[in-house]
Amino acid sequence: MAHSHIKPEEAREMIRSNRWNKPTSGVANGYTQANLVILPKELAFEFLLFCQRNPKPCPVLDVTEPGSPIPELAAPSADLRTDLPGYRIYREGKLAEEVREITSYWKNDMVAFLLGCSFSFEKALLQNNITVRHIEEKCNVPMYKTNIDCVKAGRFEGPMVVSMRPIPEKDVVRAVQVTSRFPSVHGAPVHIGHPEAIGIGNLDSPDFGDRVTIKEGEVPVFWACGVTPQAVAMNVKPELVITHSPGHMFITDWTDEKFGIL
Repeated sequence: MAHSHIKPEEAREMIRSNRWNKPTSGVANGYTQANLVILPKELAFEFLLFCQRNPKPCPVLDVTEPGSPIPELAAPSADLRTDLPGYRIYREGKLAEEVREITSYWKNDMVAFLLGCSFSFEKALLQNNITVRHIEEKCNVPMYKTNIDCVKAGRFEGPMVVSMRPIPEKDVVRAVQVTSRFPSVHGAPVHIGHPEAIGIGNLDSPDFGDRVTIKEGEVPVFWACGVTPQAVAMNVKPELVITHSPGHMFITDWTDEKFGIL
């Protein structure tokens, strides 16, 4: 992919100038991508506690100062109002609209959370010759709500969302080993095979993202997913929550290896 080797600031400039409006999997390979959740300050502590209690689906990478759209640690030259290719606006727990930038929605009491994203370990899978199907098929990763409950914190509670990648049977153990090196970006899978055991009825009908082909001899492998806060936001029904559109991530200045453990 032509955009796999560009630097994060170049990728964000392309996004800001509307030259990239697709999912970011495979863009600026090797740099950590992040899920985005923006909440009013009065909910921020409860949400931080929810993340702390649910580190698999909600690994916190950076939190902005109240009212600031600048992620000072992850990318101090970036602006979270414009530097993602797609945003979702939730009102009272319902998806109200999808937009390209959120400058007009931003308020002075908002706090933005950047959470680890499984796109970050995909480069490591590819380096181990493990195919990543949604990159191969140039679509978004399939994501599903499960019957696995997150640990409640304040008003925040709800089901874990998982992302799925079909892995050849012979490579499943290696895929677990590779991704377990990246606990800050969801780490090892939460489930392997048997989607019905975690409440997924039909792999061809993901709740978020796109369906992908599962070939003979492949096993569906499920990782905790940073779209979980969107499912939880639907339960909590705050007046306003802003998130990334699934698959349309924030690209940080950090390299994935910063979060890998040897």
